[in-house]
Amino acid sequence: MKKFIIALILGFSSMLSAQNSVSGTVTDNENTPLPGVSVYAPELHKGTTTDANGKYELNNLPNGTLRLAFTYVGYANQNKTITKLLKQNTLDITLEESILEMDEVVVSTPFNKLQSQNVMKIEHESIKALQQKGTSTLIEGLATIPGVSQISTGTSIGKPVIRGLSGNRVLVYSQGVRIENQQFGDEHGLGLNDGGIESVEVIKGPASLLYGSDALGGVLYFNPEKFADAGDFKANFSQKYFTNTQGSNSSIGLKTSTDNWKFLVRGGYNTHSDYKIADGDRVTNSRYNETDFKTGIGYSNSTFSSVLRYNYNKLDIGIPEDGIAEQSSSKDTQFPRQGIFNHLLSLNNVIFFENSKLDVDLGYIANDRSEFEDSNEASLHMKLNTFNYNAKYHFPKFGKIETILGVQGMHQTNKNSGEEYLIPDATTNDFGVFGTANYEWDNSVIQAGLRFDNRNVTSIAHGTEGEEGYFLPLDKSFDSFNASLGYKTKLAEPLTLRLNVATGFRAPNLAELTSNGVHEGTNRYEIGNANLKTEQNVQTDLNLEYKNTHFEFFVNGFYNHVNNYIYTSPTGEVLEDNDVFAYVQDNAKLFGGEVGLHFHPHPLDWLHFETSFETVTGKKDNNDYLPLIPANNWNNTLRTEFNIKDWLSEGFASLNVSSTFSQDNVSGFETASKGYTLVNLGFGGTVKLGKTAFDINLNGNNLFDKKYIAHLSRLKTDGIPNIGRNIVLGVNFNL
Repeated sequence: MKKFIIALILGFSSMLSAQNSVSGTVTDNENTPLPGVSVYAPELHKGTTTDANGKYELNNLPNGTLRLAFTYVGYANQNKTITKLLKQNTLDITLEESILEMDEVVVSTPFNKLQSQNVMKIEHESIKALQQKGTSTLIEGLATIPGVSQISTGTSIGKPVIRGLSGNRVLVYSQGVRIENQQFGDEHGLGLNDGGIESVEVIKGPASLLYGSDALGGVLYFNPEKFADAGDFKANFSQKYFTNTQGSNSSIGLKTSTDNWKFLVRGGYNTHSDYKIADGDRVTNSRYNETDFKTGIGYSNSTFSSVLRYNYNKLDIGIPEDGIAEQSSSKDTQFPRQGIFNHLLSLNNVIFFENSKLDVDLGYIANDRSEFEDSNEASLHMKLNTFNYNAKYHFPKFGKIETILGVQGMHQTNKNSGEEYLIPDATTNDFGVFGTANYEWDNSVIQAGLRFDNRNVTSIAHGTEGEEGYFLPLDKSFDSFNASLGYKTKLAEPLTLRLNVATGFRAPNLAELTSNGVHEGTNRYEIGNANLKTEQNVQTDLNLEYKNTHFEFFVNGFYNHVNNYIYTSPTGEVLEDNDVFAYVQDNAKLFGGEVGLHFHPHPLDWLHFETSFETVTGKKDNNDYLPLIPANNWNNTLRTEFNIKDWLSEGFASLNVSSTFSQDNVSGFETASKGYTLVNLGFGGTVKLGKTAFDINLNGNNLFDKKYIAHLSRLKTDGIPNIGRNIVLGVNFNL
């Protein structure tokens, strides 16, 4: 069957004649050929691996410039650029051994440099590495990255927090498209499943220059699963079981490629019962079910590359409202619950010219969100449809200067069809234009850019004046100019300095402008303010990195000043038995950072010790504290790597101790939170039984069943603890 599928696709593309090609040999420092090295062209979504003699070949390549990434476990990544392709090109590579972290190509910034070459400090984590930590959801895994936290509602809903900023202040990208899913609500999760996602990049700081409004606090950029190497067919099946929730996560994927065509498909199902707290009780109706489907098809030749991807995600989420009540291990959600359908369609096109290229991303997101209070008839039903575009022209390189000019925009409509209205029917239009340049010399780089944006928001009147759900018509326009300047240099061979200053902005969202009612889950009556101004910030980042063969050390510090910071403040009134909160503005400041080290002692090649500490403080101009600021955290991991004869390869065992400190710096309506320490264990590797090989992960999270309440848990006000001990077993078969 495998040979038949490959032959069928090869036959379909046999009419296409080969164009430019590149080939070569990959060796180590002793000139020994390296088999199995990944050779990947990111712009073409195309790759291959070296054979037993370290040789590789890529055909049907475009004219002009080509960037190739060479990656191999245990060796430092290399990013090579061929400035002008010929019909036949030879590129031999020597990889150097690297025991510590690999240097990844950064996709979320426009010049696609290796992280070591990038002006901005970007956190890059593979989804495989996050999954090895045994977390049950994607956002749980993200919260293990220094500087990233989550606002959670049990185990089913998590919203990312980057250095104290969340909601519409953090932009999420998937498949090259910005995700729009009513993210203004604390009880609205990401709506993304980790199946079919390769890695995530985290920009911690304003990225409005690159992404426009809502990137004021940072960006989460999810890179989709790569296609198979040319001429290859791959299939895999993975299964995870979670003891705490009696949960199951299943995923199956198929992919194949030729020199020109590529195709993949993946389906997944995730189901969990109510989670158990440390004393064994379950939190009633914290259960949820998720169905996820992803597919993609791509084509590339000598003049262009095009990739079409589609993601369907269905969520059935119970909303825990009664705390510890009826005990059940059922996975059928009760009332109240949410039903969410999310469709994401993306089209990435790269057109290659002789010395330049045009990169165009088009996206369509349909988010259908319903909330059911006590029957299967939705009391709240919102449909958010978003079309967005992002076009960047990469000018021919002028000496050592690379320049990009881009335009971005969005057309969005929100429609209500339920009895309740949280926000009115509305239309939002965005338009932005930007330019950025990168100048590199010796061991230094300067990158700078300018941008202008306009957002127009219009809504229609609804309801009866003086009653809940009454909205006046709205027609508001918001403009913003933003700039960034970054500098990177090597102070010494192992020591790198990065200094970045950037501005960002965020236009008020519909909830902040128009709210008039009880927002589900907040137990308060919220009143919007149509006169809110645009949030505008300036952030300074300083990053120092020291890296040699056996030791890495980093220090990240930031200071973020936000003008017109929007937040809710109690008015002292009571409506419909709920305290009234109004949206107001004040200037604010956030500051803090992360520090950490990774030690790999010689000659103990199998031992790694990592530690990191993160802190953030948020204050208004009057020195009152901002709400929803995560507590300080100190994270320590001891990890060993090993092989056991012929049956276990790439084995690992890890001990993680995560200490979260008490949070006493709280806003007026928050309460302080106690500190806690969690202990986690992990074990895994690739098991070989005859001709069968599979990956296995065994994790014990919160191993000592610690009872605790995280400061950013939305169940904290009801005194409901977070999840207790959870044993996770996962297997992955490459078929």
